[in-house]
Amino acid sequence: MKNSNNEYHDRLRKLNEIKEKGINPYPAKFERTYTTEDCIKFGEENDLRDIKSILKKPTKKLLKISGRLTAFRSHGKISFGNLQDFSGKLQVCFMQDKLGKDDYKFLKKVDIADFLGLEGELFETKHGELTLLVYKYTMLSKALMPLPEKWHGIKGQEHKYRQRYLDLIMNRDTMDRFIFRSNFLKVLREFYWKEEFIEIETPYLENVSGGAVAKPFITHHNALDIDMYLRIAGGELWQKTAIVGGFEKTFEIARCFRNEGMDPSHLQEFTMVEHYCAFWDAETNMQFTERMFEHLLMKLFGKTKVTVKDRDGNDTEVDFKTPWPRKEYTKMIEEDCGIDVLKFYGDEVALLKEIKKKGIKIEDPENLGYGNLVDSLYKKVSRPKLIQPCFVILHPTDTKPLARKNDENPRLADTFQVLVNTWEVVNAYGEIVDPIDQRERFEAQALAKAKGDEEAMMVNEEYLTTMSHGMPCMSGWGMGIDRMVTLLTGQENLKDLVLFPIMKPLEEHSKKNKKAQEKARKLAKKKKSNG
Repeated sequence: MKNSNNEYHDRLRKLNEIKEKGINPYPAKFERTYTTEDCIKFGEENDLRDIKSILKKPTKKLLKISGRLTAFRSHGKISFGNLQDFSGKLQVCFMQDKLGKDDYKFLKKVDIADFLGLEGELFETKHGELTLLVYKYTMLSKALMPLPEKWHGIKGQEHKYRQRYLDLIMNRDTMDRFIFRSNFLKVLREFYWKEEFIEIETPYLENVSGGAVAKPFITHHNALDIDMYLRIAGGELWQKTAIVGGFEKTFEIARCFRNEGMDPSHLQEFTMVEHYCAFWDAETNMQFTERMFEHLLMKLFGKTKVTVKDRDGNDTEVDFKTPWPRKEYTKMIEEDCGIDVLKFYGDEVALLKEIKKKGIKIEDPENLGYGNLVDSLYKKVSRPKLIQPCFVILHPTDTKPLARKNDENPRLADTFQVLVNTWEVVNAYGEIVDPIDQRERFEAQALAKAKGDEEAMMVNEEYLTTMSHGMPCMSGWGMGIDRMVTLLTGQENLKDLVLFPIMKPLEEHSKKNKKAQEKARKLAKKKKSNG
């Protein structure tokens, strides 16, 4: 078998030979009339002529298809291959008696992975396989690198993430996952439109990082000479600002960024959807959430039960049929580890002492404020038990700096999360609309940040000014798109549903990039000195 370097040079030689014949191997367009899927439908709906009839009397009504050649096998004066496009693949047949000696011989310059345009007629082989007999073919793009071997494919998940295009070519399941993701977003948008929500766009770059408790990415704005932050949430404060301006129902499907650790359920660049509705409370939003999920599942699957992967990689069935059970956050923690976190409200030192007394280990607890310490405890002792869809409600106020205080117990907030298979897929609450209360929460967060909690929020004076102009009661909601579609497609890692996930550059590529840049600098310097 040829190594990749020899393969490249062999294909490069063929490319030059094609050009020497005056043929452009990279034409601008091809007038396709059928996809491979269309051809299959055509074959099912029409009576096809047998091969003898086709050779005896050619048709004038040709089907024109185009795609990538993914298999090719020659048998003397007849060759078979597979042509693959977005819709699927189709067997194709090249015959010297149909193409002519010269055009058939030219097939030697065609390789697997090349893009071809084909014109021909459909027939069924003696084995009953639908096949296009090629009357004419056109080179649409000469590939200089081969595809992975059919039986060995792409080895290793990292290789699939780095060269997703190969994963898409070789694995139809991968392509189908990303088609599902697109359909999920389509159905989600349609549901919002049906519910009379308005889709808006909010800034990616912010002067003050806010909308969530997370560590942001920092960049510098050269024109303004200020540091700015890539947003960590789906425009929460901006959407609420829009509601102050007169909108009542808004949503945004947003790209977000958090400069935190990587694991199968967390990415630094991810997609979420957030919505806000004036005059709603958390209870109304929970009812809306149940209605949304049942709509999504029925539209996408025709049922509410789906099979997902548990944390051990085993298949498990979850049922999104509503109503979902409700579990109080603080009571659940107490049941699972014996610690009443409200007893230590606002005192992270005393709470940490109690956690250590119970022998519970939390990573870097000394730098966490009360809210994040409670959240870390919950993730350690309670969240791993939540498999079936449920609402986790009434979080301590200090854990939710943008959530409204509960009227009956101000130490708790009007909050809810949706948990599925131990993953938090929705975070929502009744919003703070009192600017005095919001300032106090921001200042408490600023104090936690000053003590070393990198995920704590900043004070946002611009937003506080906005609130002071009058903000209606409302409820807001955020869902992780990557998490949701990963669960619904039975995957275990968010990267399996991110088309091009962030990866550390390969050392060999970094060296080549630096070498090319250095070469360009030297050339520019030489031209300048000669100028």
